[in-house]
Amino acid sequence: MEKNIQKFLESRKFAVVGASTDRSKYGNKVLRCYQQQGLPVVPVHPVQPQIEGLSCVSSVSELPSEVESISIITPPAVTEKVVDEAIQAGIKNVWMQPGAQSPPAVQACRNAGINLIADGSCLLVVLGYRES
Repeated sequence: MEKNIQKFLESRKFAVVGASTDRSKYGNKVLRCYQQQGLPVVPVHPVQPQIEGLSCVSSVSELPSEVESISIITPPAVTEKVVDEAIQAGIKNVWMQPGAQSPPAVQACRNAGINLIADGSCLLVVLGYRES
């Protein structure tokens, strides 16, 4: 899994699908974790125009082409739709945060040749998130 994580982190730009304005939610903490590490990140939220000072896009299909890695923090049924969009958008790396995984979404990533982290690894732990 270490190799998959390394490949994920080599992206030029990242996105957080399921980004939240609520600072107690993981969708917000993961976004802030990228910011703490100085990594370029785009929040994906269907209605919010901005989260943590960053402009949002409403779906994966609207992400800039330099986004190659996405963190998914959504319920499993939503994750399946997100993965379908990610495949269409040519996303190369998907990190399903703990609780976001679903067997069909995992299989879809594998079938599409996407580098996948869905083993319970948490981006917050790997990157050393600290509450601010």
